[in-house]
Amino acid sequence: MSIKIKAVLNDLQAYKPGKPIEEVQKELGLTSIAKLASNENPLGSSKAAKAAAIAALSDTSIYPDGYAVNLRAELADFYKVDGEQLVIGAGLDEVIQIVSRAVLTAGDNIVQATPTFSQYALHADIEGVEVKSVPVDTDGFHDLKAMMEAVDHNTKILWLCNPNNPTGTYFSHEELINVLSRVPDHVLVIVDEAYAEYAIAEDYPDTMPLIEKHSNLMVMRTFSKAYGLAALRIGFGVTSKKLNDKLNVVRLPFNTSRVAQSAASVALADQAFIAECRKNNRLGMAQWEAFLSANNYDFYPSQTNFIFFNIERETAPVFDALLKRGYIVRAGLRPGWLRITIGTAEQNEGCIAALKAILAN
Repeated sequence: MSIKIKAVLNDLQAYKPGKPIEEVQKELGLTSIAKLASNENPLGSSKAAKAAAIAALSDTSIYPDGYAVNLRAELADFYKVDGEQLVIGAGLDEVIQIVSRAVLTAGDNIVQATPTFSQYALHADIEGVEVKSVPVDTDGFHDLKAMMEAVDHNTKILWLCNPNNPTGTYFSHEELINVLSRVPDHVLVIVDEAYAEYAIAEDYPDTMPLIEKHSNLMVMRTFSKAYGLAALRIGFGVTSKKLNDKLNVVRLPFNTSRVAQSAASVALADQAFIAECRKNNRLGMAQWEAFLSANNYDFYPSQTNFIFFNIERETAPVFDALLKRGYIVRAGLRPGWLRITIGTAEQNEGCIAALKAILAN
């Protein structure tokens, strides 16, 4: 090929999602699969949201509202922010891309934890900026002190995933206030709260009100996890009006569908469903924690809908063995560690039994 591309792309790999459930079933001759790899909601989505999505399909020939006016107003009311502070994207993946494209230029750097969500570094790499990765501490928490020490005059974004993916750990409201009081004004602090609806810690940050005081703060949320709308791809960021004006320049004109906007609006109103999902998740988490504790496997206490633990052996053979038994999990995030999504009680019980049998050999 004679077309020249950015040189950095020669060293990067496209995101490779797991195989579709149908393909795995056909390949392995399985009648059922429990996908516990992508942190999807095992209870699905609100019935009302699903009905709204179906109803919205009647207008597929018409462009969606490019500014998502109705959803924007409902989010603004729910979170007590101004609608002009919102950038709405096709999942948080797109919001991360929008911010990176708008903010990062050659010579900049970002600071992030490691391990954390891979897309922060990917888009920094694409924009040609340095990635400073600070290891989480021995308990799996963000080492906020070391992250602050890594910030310099070239730092443009400080990425804080809270709760963190893949560790499941979190930092408190007080810890966030401390970071915001110390970070230079030229650094955009982005708190990715994709799993916030699952967090039950009493000192989990109340971030939205902090934006009014800190113009360099951005908070991100998604409808893909607890709300169960991953297939529809819709998430959002909240920041200062001044920054948000520029983010919406970068955002594609019709980036979220009418179906996604309609479903998200109704899902947001159904907080009873979110409460049910949170309750189910804690029951499932208890199943996993009991198994891991009884068998002396190290794990991080999780405020999310997944658990990250150390099996102290190569994970690829264990991944394959679980797959053959009908359980798709996530390996390869850290040597010796697996990340498993909390499923239904039956899925958790089955996966635990399968894993126990595999690890006994």
